[in-house]
Amino acid sequence: MSTEMTAHRIEAYGDADAFEAETVPVPEPDPGEIRVEVAASSVNPVDYKIRRGDIPDFAPELPATLGCDVSGVVDAVGEDVEAFDVGDEVYGMPGGAGRQGTLADYVVGHAGTFAHAPSSIPLADAAALPVVALTAWEMLTDKADAGLGDEVLVYGASGGVGHVGVQLADWLGCEVTATGSTAAKRDFAATLGADATVDYTTTDVESYTAEHASGGGFDVVFDPVGDDHLATAFEAVRPYGAVVTTESSAAESLSLAPMHAKSLELGVVLVILPVLLGDGQERIGEELADIAALVDDGALAPHIHERFAFDDVAEAHRRAEAGDFRGKLLLVNE
Repeated sequence: MSTEMTAHRIEAYGDADAFEAETVPVPEPDPGEIRVEVAASSVNPVDYKIRRGDIPDFAPELPATLGCDVSGVVDAVGEDVEAFDVGDEVYGMPGGAGRQGTLADYVVGHAGTFAHAPSSIPLADAAALPVVALTAWEMLTDKADAGLGDEVLVYGASGGVGHVGVQLADWLGCEVTATGSTAAKRDFAATLGADATVDYTTTDVESYTAEHASGGGFDVVFDPVGDDHLATAFEAVRPYGAVVTTESSAAESLSLAPMHAKSLELGVVLVILPVLLGDGQERIGEELADIAALVDDGALAPHIHERFAFDDVAEAHRRAEAGDFRGKLLLVNE
């Protein structure tokens, strides 16, 4: 094989046009790592926040290849790796946060950040899952311990994390109420398994909580949105309930007094933390294996709103930042 590959990199932080296609050496896997020939990646908010320079502590060293999600075929295996063989179809979250990422022909990552890809969906489509599915999984099963009969309110139910959250909560046996700002988004949430939907732009939190929750509020409020949603989450949750979120920045100027008043649990998920720390990365692969099983059992499916070639990564980032789409935007290495 060639010793060079194409990578879509940024030389400096900036807008979506900062990406440049460059020829770089193909990386070699170290002990404990695998190299994957990349089929696809996807766009997550963390990706464009890194690109803009909003979160430099999470960024790989410049010039940087971005991209956290990946699916592809194992093409080389480092020493001490027993879980994968050359030719295996895998998906994972090996980089893009603190180390070089997946917008390239090949990516190297710790073997623990990968799992065998679901067999029931196209390999490229599996790249839409890692960040959002891991996030939703940890929010519901780790931070909230949601289960049969729990009343769960899902904010941003048509978004990347939200659309997986609705499906997982439904699979866990929860009664799911989903929010959406448009009829199309609410209808989409209903097809994913939401038992009820709410137009939060026209209905106040007190009203929809009274209509859809018992016991003084929802058992769990699932918030991948942040901003004003975290404040309303404290209103919507029942006493002794749990609020789970990905947006810790929203809490910086928010009083946590309601947590004390209701004796609440607050769980914050930063799913890329094992990659940043370089520690506990096997957790990622173990959870991805469970998620792949759910996909193959028909309990979970990624919704891909639009597909872009790697050469069109700037357009994909602009689309992601503009919002108003359902599910995920996929990047395919054509």
